[in-house]
Amino acid sequence: MTNANLAALSAAGVSVWLDDLSRQLLTSGELEKRMSTYSVVGVTTNPAIFQAALGDSSAYESALAEAVRADRDVDSVVRALTTADVRDACDVLAGVYETTDGVDGRVSLEVDPRLAEDTEGTVTQAVELVAAVDRPNLMIKIPATAAGLPAITEVIGRGIDVNVTLIFSADQYREVAEAYLAGLEKAAAAGQDLSRIHSVASVFVSRLDSEIDSRLPGDSDLRGRAGLANARLCQDVYDEVYDTAGRFGDLAARGARPQRLLWASTGVKDPAYPDTLYVSGLVTHGTVNTMPFPTMEAFADHGVLEGDTVRGTGAASRDTLEALRAAGIDLDQVFTLLEQQGVQKFVSAWDDLLATVTSRIDEIQSGS
Repeated sequence: MTNANLAALSAAGVSVWLDDLSRQLLTSGELEKRMSTYSVVGVTTNPAIFQAALGDSSAYESALAEAVRADRDVDSVVRALTTADVRDACDVLAGVYETTDGVDGRVSLEVDPRLAEDTEGTVTQAVELVAAVDRPNLMIKIPATAAGLPAITEVIGRGIDVNVTLIFSADQYREVAEAYLAGLEKAAAAGQDLSRIHSVASVFVSRLDSEIDSRLPGDSDLRGRAGLANARLCQDVYDEVYDTAGRFGDLAARGARPQRLLWASTGVKDPAYPDTLYVSGLVTHGTVNTMPFPTMEAFADHGVLEGDTVRGTGAASRDTLEALRAAGIDLDQVFTLLEQQGVQKFVSAWDDLLATVTSRIDEIQSGS
């Protein structure tokens, strides 16, 4: 039976994506179950998700043993395992991809986070990952770093779908949107079918509250308010950028689609806050909310919809950020720090993933 709360969220125009993937999730049929019961129409992954999956599951033993017999290096093994999971997830979601004309049914796979400051390397690997997965509903995740922005333009220009990750501010999101538009223009010049190019822009929410709350007094009424306010201002930028009276108009006339906003980092990190805060507080049509399973379960159990909680909140959201500045919070410094930390967390998770796979390969070799 379909959960009423998540079905209502979907009906409100928010695509429900799952921020998780593992071989166990695929082979057990659990992903299909969540699609039918929890209205899941997409999947996102990151290095930390794969590290947890490979570290805690025996489902990869045969694939690892095969890799040992083939004498593959650890980087090749990791890529083979992760692209296999993503390919299988793409197949599970293929029907959604077809019925939504490519809008949903998406699975995201990240470029090596160690390439975050390497434009050319990012582009090269994006092309390689598309070839390795070989599914039309794949999205390549590229971080919104200074080096990532031109890579986004180049990759979009080649007709590759992109999930832009690690966005922490409305200004940064505007740069991402402009990189996307430049990519569409590049694609148009190359004769690409713009209607087949899709992209989402992942705005991280809870990490902003965690960092800012750590800088505020415990009794401040500004605690827990920055994440929603900042995300809602990104929606204002979206509505401005994708107004067909502007630059996007000519592209839209050629079939181009807006780059949807995706709310990421929506699991509440402070137990003092409602566990559905970043779902109920970010409801507006034409967006995506990618949730870790505990957050999805919480919303399924007791989530509440209160209409559109994003559009029309621009003035109040700007007031919140101004109040934070008045309280001594250097928001620009926070945004820069969070981007740097985000890259480093993914690099660390990738290093841990490589270490985990190396250890399991060693175990197989020692036991053979």
